[in-house]
Amino acid sequence: MSTTESSSLYEKLDEMSTDELLQNINAEDAKVHLAVQKVIPQISAFVERLVERMKQGGRLFYIGAGTSGRLGVLDASEIPPTYGADPSLVVGLIAGGDGAIRKAVEGAEDDAEQAWRDLEVYGVSEKDSLVGIAASGRTPYVIGGLKEARAKGLLTACVVCNEGSKVAQEAEFPIEAVVGPEFVTGSTRMKSGTAQKLVLNMISTSAMIRLGHVKGNKMVDMQLSNEKLVDRGTKMVQAELGVSYEDANELLLKYGSVRKAVEAGRG
Repeated sequence: MSTTESSSLYEKLDEMSTDELLQNINAEDAKVHLAVQKVIPQISAFVERLVERMKQGGRLFYIGAGTSGRLGVLDASEIPPTYGADPSLVVGLIAGGDGAIRKAVEGAEDDAEQAWRDLEVYGVSEKDSLVGIAASGRTPYVIGGLKEARAKGLLTACVVCNEGSKVAQEAEFPIEAVVGPEFVTGSTRMKSGTAQKLVLNMISTSAMIRLGHVKGNKMVDMQLSNEKLVDRGTKMVQAELGVSYEDANELLLKYGSVRKAVEAGRG
């Protein structure tokens, strides 16, 4: 039996008090960062190759089903507002299409050929990279997508939570974050999902930093999509240029990003 499907280390959950449930869930969650820490070398090796391709015009694609697919879509959707990148730079695809983000699509993950069909819509090439996300490591949609992508010359990686899985066998850079049995047996939206989210954060954030979207520790290309972000951006410009809040705000709104406002302010 796979680790993600093995029985919970806890018995009689239905007899626990609320406090006991929360304490025990938290105790299990504490194990996640240790599992992720162990796979940093694999993540690092992949990101190095990923950035090389992205600098040449390549894109990053995520594929997954269920919770795994939703996590990929989430990570990809946050790149444009956070780093000002084009929405086509990082793309998340979920088995069953966008409708599966909110409602499960029966049988969608069992089609081993659909992922490549979904990718072909984007005109993928050897410059692009693909990360397959599957807690179990046995999702046909992900296995098929990785296999075809690797054969076509794409850079491939995966994020799984079992060792020696079929998904990992199809990826050039397998990232196996083994977090152990879930608190609720088989509920991989819990520890497995948390581990996957952490790894995706690491991949996309480190790639965006390496591509120059962060200066110092600031998101200089973030979209100014609400008052909070305009205020944050204004203070960033103010700190960089040593001008008043009002002048910084005027520059920011005129040029549309922290980077451009600072460059203009420095003349």
